[in-house]
Amino acid sequence: MPIQQQERRGPQDRRASRRPEMVPEEKQFDERTLNIDRVARVVKGGRRFRFRALVVAGDGKGKIGVGIAKGADVTSAVTKATDVAKRSMITVPLYKGTLPHDVEAKVGGARILIKPASAGTGLIAGSVVRTMLEVVGVHDALSKSLGSSNKTNTAYAVINALQSVVPAKDWVTREVKPVAKPAEESK
Repeated sequence: MPIQQQERRGPQDRRASRRPEMVPEEKQFDERTLNIDRVARVVKGGRRFRFRALVVAGDGKGKIGVGIAKGADVTSAVTKATDVAKRSMITVPLYKGTLPHDVEAKVGGARILIKPASAGTGLIAGSVVRTMLEVVGVHDALSKSLGSSNKTNTAYAVINALQSVVPAKDWVTREVKPVAKPAEESK
């Protein structure tokens, strides 16, 4: 019986069995495309078009990177930008699904303000800031974009703001002085 089953196999089955089975690898980073632009370079014969991609990558546990790159087509631009984002990762200290304190940063004309929020609030932010906070692993935060709405400058302003976050254990809230013991009275 097994011999007959082998004879019934078509040529497609034999080819498929020779090829090594490709197992899709699990992605360790959440990669999201924030913006794609068509950019032009003017040359003697006219315009040469390329694509510019703005990509953010993060692990959902406090690491985030942003990258921008150009390519001849959209897929090559996104791939290059993703590589840049993975190389420029920073670590952000998180506290119970939010940030430990308010942060503000300015890049170009874009100014970003991000505030921590209580559990259950969610992310109240614009498209670029919301995506970046989701990727880094923040679940509850309030944000306001002040100034320019340029997506590239906004993304880099968010990165600068997240870099300036200080973990709660490093806060200097008061100076601890040693308690002096009272001197014994002499008789």
